[in-house]
Amino acid sequence: MRITGAVLEEIGRQRPYAESAPITVSELELTAPGPTEVLVKVEAAGLCHSDLSVVDGNRPRPVPMLLGHEAAGLVVSTGDEVTDLAEGERVTMAFLPRCGECDGCRTDGRLPCERGTASNTAGTLLHGSRHLDRDGETVQHHLGVSGFATYAVVDRASLVKIGNDVPPEIAAVLGCAVLTGGGALLNAVDRAEGESVMVVGLGGVGISALLCAIAEAKGPVIAVDALPEKLELARDLGADEVYTPTEVVEQGIRASHTLECAGHPRAFETAFAATKPGGRTVTVGLPHPEAKSEVSPAVITGEARTIIGSYLGSAVPQRDIPTFADWWRSGKLPIEKLISRTIRLDQINDAMDELADGKAVRQVILFN
Repeated sequence: MRITGAVLEEIGRQRPYAESAPITVSELELTAPGPTEVLVKVEAAGLCHSDLSVVDGNRPRPVPMLLGHEAAGLVVSTGDEVTDLAEGERVTMAFLPRCGECDGCRTDGRLPCERGTASNTAGTLLHGSRHLDRDGETVQHHLGVSGFATYAVVDRASLVKIGNDVPPEIAAVLGCAVLTGGGALLNAVDRAEGESVMVVGLGGVGISALLCAIAEAKGPVIAVDALPEKLELARDLGADEVYTPTEVVEQGIRASHTLECAGHPRAFETAFAATKPGGRTVTVGLPHPEAKSEVSPAVITGEARTIIGSYLGSAVPQRDIPTFADWWRSGKLPIEKLISRTIRLDQINDAMDELADGKAVRQVILFN
């Protein structure tokens, strides 16, 4: 079938992207789903730093590639082996499928799926298939989803049934921003009653972690970002304290546990320095592979500290996404406050500039 999608043509073009246009909106051919796969009519897709990191070259991937890994839509049809999804059901797409059989899958979310990681790197779906063609040229899949398009074929392992009462834009951000930030809070921090938590970096993942920390209501929530408007947003959302990174260092602000969500080595160092003795520093952001940070082994030993890496919120999407959806249904988790603006697909390059400038929390493409 013919679809319209946002294709990254070349990695590393100069900014502003609105002028260099690394992404083109193209007509493509999408082939039918295989036995374990599902055809989805995409309703909404969020823009994330993991998309930007491919555009700017921090995470090189094969191109041309149809971008988008945080999306939601309606089931159109399924492969022969998919028996638990029906036409018209709304699903959230998770960017790391889990095969359920490898050593990584046996860690209950602590480690990524080995097969899913390999297929994401190769630009294929979980079982190695490709379904995108443009005038005879193969177009790669992005993180098993390629959600910046009117339709997508994805593996069943990349989908979570969400319930048609959850609006598309909410369902979309559940699949990455909320799952990554909130998942790290629940699965990696695991704080006790009365313990404080600090979130360093208030992009989509950081604000999601902040909202989930406030929803937990276990103890004080501290927000840290260099941009005043992000701190104002955090205060409006219910953060107990807000600081710039400089203020954290100069005033010696510390928390029981810290979450680093900026993907920058200095942000990690800020988070580590602000963690109390016996606490956990959880790093969620993905900096450039060559970026380095400095920490003191003596502090780790002397203060009984723990540093934990958390990829995709150390989450099992089939388990954790429904939890956050229920929090939203109950009014406990106001996910809609995460969304900065909604856009059209043809605004994608301008939206990447907004993301790179740190101005946006979550921008969502609506396909209606």
